[in-house]
Amino acid sequence: MNTLYIWFAQLNPVLQAFIATMFTWFVTAVGASMVFFFKSIHRNVLNGMLGFAAGVMIAASFWSLLNPAIKMAEEAGVAGWIPAVSGFLLGGFFLWVVDKLLPHMHIGAMKSEGPKTSLQRSVLLVLAITLHNIPEGLAVGVAFAAVASGFPGATLAGAIALAIGIGLQNFPEGAAVSIPLRREGMGRFKAFLYGQSSALVEPVAGVIGAILVLSMQSILPYALSFAAGAMIYVVVEEIIPEAQQNQETDVATIGVMVGFAIMMFLDVALG
Repeated sequence: MNTLYIWFAQLNPVLQAFIATMFTWFVTAVGASMVFFFKSIHRNVLNGMLGFAAGVMIAASFWSLLNPAIKMAEEAGVAGWIPAVSGFLLGGFFLWVVDKLLPHMHIGAMKSEGPKTSLQRSVLLVLAITLHNIPEGLAVGVAFAAVASGFPGATLAGAIALAIGIGLQNFPEGAAVSIPLRREGMGRFKAFLYGQSSALVEPVAGVIGAILVLSMQSILPYALSFAAGAMIYVVVEEIIPEAQQNQETDVATIGVMVGFAIMMFLDVALG
């Protein structure tokens, strides 16, 4: 394990970001592969899984993104709240704009959001999860670029912990796409392909985020805060409402608590 860590540490940061986000995609694919074993998923299980994903994203937004952004800004002689607040709000605004421009459909919804479209329901479901994954890939890419840029508080272990946390919450997302599609009559292999494809955007976003930060290091605190704002927007606007669709909301709440605690442990203990 130590040899693998040393090998990984010597790689180009863009390649590190690519490998890390390929890992997060792979975990999504593993989650989507559950469609080969289950044709349906109990609503409480789905709610708990979505809650877990939300908890991971909330914890990562602070421990892995906002907190380092504030520290980096202060080390550079800038008031920490400036990049944190402006980047955070810009990230949320970006996702709000994308929400309005891209047609998509949330899990369990009866109609699509965004512009009117003739796209199939299955495609719209994948587009919705793909929106979730853009800020996740960006966050991982920016984290590895921060390490390479030598910013105080940015560690390789912390970036890896973030990738592991994002990967963990991608497992339920993959299953949450593929299994409902199977229940609606889609073939198992096709449902699997749709489920895993929702995370293909993560390696792209990760590489773009790493390249941008490495070429313009001064934007790093803003980029970290941007990713945090986008992730929180996704959690509040989409994931938590989807997880609270039946009366037993405590299942989703417990999922949030567990997800938050696990991500906090990964970042604080390993980072």
